[in-house]
Amino acid sequence: MELKEKCIASHRKYDGLVVKIRVDDVEMPDGRMTKREVVEHPGGVVIAMEDEDGTFFMVEQFRYGQQKVLLEFPAGTIEPDGSILENAERETREETGYEGTVFEDLGTFVPTGGYGQEVDYLFYTKKGKYAGQHLDSDENLNVYKYTLDEIIDKIMNNEIIDGKTAMLAFKLWERKRRNG
Repeated sequence: MELKEKCIASHRKYDGLVVKIRVDDVEMPDGRMTKREVVEHPGGVVIAMEDEDGTFFMVEQFRYGQQKVLLEFPAGTIEPDGSILENAERETREETGYEGTVFEDLGTFVPTGGYGQEVDYLFYTKKGKYAGQHLDSDENLNVYKYTLDEIIDKIMNNEIIDGKTAMLAFKLWERKRRNG
């Protein structure tokens, strides 16, 4: 069965600082017409940086949309003036103050495929030299370090509820299992 839907017309509803919203008139594979709401987002990078002692850098920050403080891997929105890798390197320095060494691509994560275009790029790196923390003007966060076991426990106990962090933790766990 064919599943792809065809956009017939697109109507811009909102242009924000980070997201744009549109409503598309769509033809379904069987010819019926419907509407699809789409949140356009430039995507993000998520970084698991491991220290020499085997702990991973995590950041705690207030997430306005959730109205609560969340514990997450360092992450940020992709800025158009650099590659995805350059964005990951920048976010690592900005949020933790450290440079990463070699960045290993661990794939992608789609947070909300039903209505969002966002794709997050997942990376693993080891801690490099200290470069100084440079947070964005609208950013406040605390930096912590946890073992992978502690991170997994926090996910299982609902202390970490951030999807991109859970996905990257799973990938790290499975990478460790497969590589010994």
